[in-house]
Amino acid sequence: MLSRVWSASLVGIDAIKVGVEVDVAGGLPAVVVVGLPDTAVQESRERVKAALKNAGYAVPMRKVVINLTPADLRKEGPSFDLPISIGILAATEQVNCQSLDDYLFLGEVSLDGALRPVTGVLAIAAAAHRMGVKGLVVPADNAREAAVVKGLEVYGFQHLSEAADFLNYPDHYKPLKVDGLQELARSQFRGLDLKDVKGQAHARRALEIAAAGGHNLIFVGPPGSGKTMLARRLPSILPPLNFEEALEVTQIHSVAGLLRDKGSLVGDRPFRSPHHSASGPSLVGGGSFPRPGEISLAHRGILFLDELTEFKRDVLEFLRQPLEDGYVTIARTRQSVMFPAQFTLVASTNPCPCGYFGDTIQPCTCKPRNREQYWARLSGPLMDRIDLQVAVNRLKPEEMTQQATGEASSSVRERVQQARDRARARFQQETLRCNAEMQSRHLRRWCQLSDATRTLLESAIRKLGLSARATDRILKVARTIADLAGEEHLQTHHVAEAIQYRTIDRMQ
Repeated sequence: MLSRVWSASLVGIDAIKVGVEVDVAGGLPAVVVVGLPDTAVQESRERVKAALKNAGYAVPMRKVVINLTPADLRKEGPSFDLPISIGILAATEQVNCQSLDDYLFLGEVSLDGALRPVTGVLAIAAAAHRMGVKGLVVPADNAREAAVVKGLEVYGFQHLSEAADFLNYPDHYKPLKVDGLQELARSQFRGLDLKDVKGQAHARRALEIAAAGGHNLIFVGPPGSGKTMLARRLPSILPPLNFEEALEVTQIHSVAGLLRDKGSLVGDRPFRSPHHSASGPSLVGGGSFPRPGEISLAHRGILFLDELTEFKRDVLEFLRQPLEDGYVTIARTRQSVMFPAQFTLVASTNPCPCGYFGDTIQPCTCKPRNREQYWARLSGPLMDRIDLQVAVNRLKPEEMTQQATGEASSSVRERVQQARDRARARFQQETLRCNAEMQSRHLRRWCQLSDATRTLLESAIRKLGLSARATDRILKVARTIADLAGEEHLQTHHVAEAIQYRTIDRMQ
């Protein structure tokens, strides 16, 4: 007898519907899997046979052919265990086949028939809803993750026998209901607070501007000046994720298998901090069957590169296109996958090899040639894409010993949220989310300059040798400064402050 069960396969963070066709016919006992299965899918033959036997079902002692369609799509992972098991049960008439076409089945099966969770369920659930599928049957540990998608029936089971019983008696079961908004509201921020930072008013101001406008930021200063401490507190002043953003972030983390709790959305903005020995594919994603890299895992959040000049130059060059476009495309022979990568880049570095160039206490021991070679590790086009270049100085002794705390993150976040609300009201007819995403046509409309302001900017361009891209970045930062001040039009002091955040340009 022939049966067909529906499942899905991930392509990037999207999913394609996969048919699992099972034919049980005469011949020597054997199980054959065709349709470009990988090793994990091939091994499902043994897992499924043992699971069916140990769960009390009859294992057909005939030839079983399992075809995964479409045949030209690579199938990978253990998520096909459950649909293959159900397909064999349907082909041998051990379960009712009437509702098979209404559901997608996903899950790994243990030898005793228990269902184990798999990755990427949320991404598959979102794709299933777009396809018009009625519902999903998944392991119990994946159920809450999938049920976040509205308009989709989700059934979670602990054992293969429960999934089979559901097909025979569907009226005995009710789909799991999860309110995604409530799940998101229950998530609490677990990050660090800005009040722990002593002094550094200039750097704190830069953090606030970066958060309000989504601007890329680099801190330059001697060891121990607090660069990393400041950067790690940026998430605490960012606006919380809305439901659509949380769904995007959770899908990516689900595909990567990084969900801490499979029953809830990712409520905090991501903060990814790869080591400086990271390779290019680990940053942008890749592999024979592409998986998201650090920049996609930082989507809607922060990518922090500590000790930026220690990263290989060719690795950093991988960031240029994602920083400009907000996505990364991984091309392979069999397929091309696009991952979202709208993140804020935050970096830190020492001003020279010894770390003390410009320090007021410890003298620099580097020769000018050494400093030139040090900064040559960072290309001009990459630095042009960093809006805020901020010098972080060593704390004064009286600042180190003071007991008073700085302004708390909650207060700063309120101002950031107000600035973002002003920008969002301005972008009502656009697809922009923050000032950093503005293009040239937006700058002409919302960053008009007076004669005095234009003269100031032209002088800075000539003196610092700014490129057209760096000039646009200055205007975007000035627009954010104006939003923080609650002012509609750019003033000279807004542009002047934005120019001050070109520390590295002034060092050249």
